[in-house]
Amino acid sequence: MERAVPHAVPLGQMEVFQALQRLHMTIFSQSVSPCGKFLAAGNNYGQIAIFSLSAALSSEAKEESKKPVVTFQAHDGPVYSMVSTDRHLLSAGDGEVKAWLWAEILKKGCKELWRRQPPYRTSLEVPEINALLLVPKENSLILAGGDCQLHTMDLETGAFTVSKPWSWGGQGWMGVGAFFLDLLLTAALLLQRALRGHTDYIHCLALRERSPEVLSGGEDGAVRLWDLRTAKEVQTIEVYKHEECSRPHNGRWIGCLATDSDWMVCGGGPALTLWHLRSSTPTTIFPMRAPQKHVTFYQDLILSAGQGRCVNQWQLSGELKAQVPGSSPGLLSLSLNQQPAAPECKVLTAAGNSCRVDVFTNLGYRAFSLSF
Repeated sequence: MERAVPHAVPLGQMEVFQALQRLHMTIFSQSVSPCGKFLAAGNNYGQIAIFSLSAALSSEAKEESKKPVVTFQAHDGPVYSMVSTDRHLLSAGDGEVKAWLWAEILKKGCKELWRRQPPYRTSLEVPEINALLLVPKENSLILAGGDCQLHTMDLETGAFTVSKPWSWGGQGWMGVGAFFLDLLLTAALLLQRALRGHTDYIHCLALRERSPEVLSGGEDGAVRLWDLRTAKEVQTIEVYKHEECSRPHNGRWIGCLATDSDWMVCGGGPALTLWHLRSSTPTTIFPMRAPQKHVTFYQDLILSAGQGRCVNQWQLSGELKAQVPGSSPGLLSLSLNQQPAAPECKVLTAAGNSCRVDVFTNLGYRAFSLSF
């Protein structure tokens, strides 16, 4: 098992050093493997741990089964976000995205497949990448974070691009003129390369699967809706300006959001709120005082987590169905393993301000915890 240990630490002090690491650990991100049998967790030290869900859930599981199969140093700084494709684990840190082959990741000494850095405005700019979002139909990856922009990367070529809404046609001089105009417009678009609108850090992203639209939420208190076909912002909801949602003592930042067709749920500084997107109307204010850091739709429920130990289960009407306590004092990420290839590993996992990942085999209780 590979861990990041300073060379100056004598072998006799290794256990003390690792104990201190675990004591001050934060797990920012999680991602399930394509086969559904493994879980990746990324922490504040730049490490990624791979856990075997199938081994931990086995009737013959031992304490060792709840430890990582492998741990490796992925980034110099925290691993803020991760997602998985059919073949790759993608991880984001300070200013870069890296790819790892799931087929090779369990082997000792696994090397990154590639790394990419978005086209930032200056070479001195190294903002953290807080959120990654796959757009499967376009085979692209959207990333956002500290530079207040959304960047789109083509996963086939690795190039950072934006949608190109123009095309030219026709014959003769009119066609040639349209061609050169098209070149100029394309050049201007490529100079932009990013979706701009937020005035502060972007914390979260969500995809409207039925339409090529992406939502982003940030420190500026706005949820912005982007049309990927035209690369333009088409809707803005400034949540904190709605009196029923506003909580000035917590700030205006949006820390989490999720979508389901014409509905969106978001929270952070403002109250956790269910919105109807077409009318930009808040329909349900959830009575949760603590700021929420992660939210997701699940069947006829909304699951949320944030400050405090509990995973909260909400009815769409706003009624709190259950609060299920975990082992961490605060939660930053939830992950639902719904891979059809491994129904026996269908679990909810929750992680945050500790070295543990809580595993819920059903929504009613925590079955056990995985640990770095």
